[in-house]
Amino acid sequence: MEIVSIIVPTFNEADNIVATLQPLQSLRQQGHEIIVADGGSDDATIELTSPLVDHLINAPKGRARQMNCGAQQASGDVFLFLHADSQLPGNAIELIQRDLQTRQWGRFDVRLSGKQPFLRVVESMMNWRSRLSGIATGDQAIFVKRTLFENIGGYADIPLMEDVDISKRLKHHSQPACIKARLTTSSRRWEKFGIFKTIMLMWRLRLAYFFGTKPEQLARLYR
Repeated sequence: MEIVSIIVPTFNEADNIVATLQPLQSLRQQGHEIIVADGGSDDATIELTSPLVDHLINAPKGRARQMNCGAQQASGDVFLFLHADSQLPGNAIELIQRDLQTRQWGRFDVRLSGKQPFLRVVESMMNWRSRLSGIATGDQAIFVKRTLFENIGGYADIPLMEDVDISKRLKHHSQPACIKARLTTSSRRWEKFGIFKTIMLMWRLRLAYFFGTKPEQLARLYR
């Protein structure tokens, strides 16, 4: 059995982290491991996280940097990168192990947590776009064989679009496994800033990145 290291980058996620980590505790009993790489939280994230993980790492702030630090401490054969506000489907590990028999990396379909009907359209568009393009978003819990992750040098040290960048590099080695089982991720950003405004921002950022805008510039727009 391949051991999976679940790597979670955090920064001030006290409101979400227990709901993410608690359902994963049975996986620790099966020999898998949970690693949280924290980027300097000043809320209760550290206190809440500590009893629920195998390793709690203080990492330089920045999602890519934190995930790379987590991967450096991981002992598993497979790395699964999970956002701190997301919950995996119950059989996630079995699905990953099944699909990695023929692929080297992949992601899950996503479901947004909110109840607004148009969010169902948004999540369907996200999954459809990812399936056609072979590009995964971080919200979809990218997983990859350890050997391949190390071979490509991990995540690029950039403040935004690290998921798009690594997807493009991984595609040179294997098309992604697109698992139809859905993980649930928070729709807080969509609800806070407005669904249509967020859609337009995301497309604007992706288009700008496609045409060569530096991730550092895009990160300022994203904030």
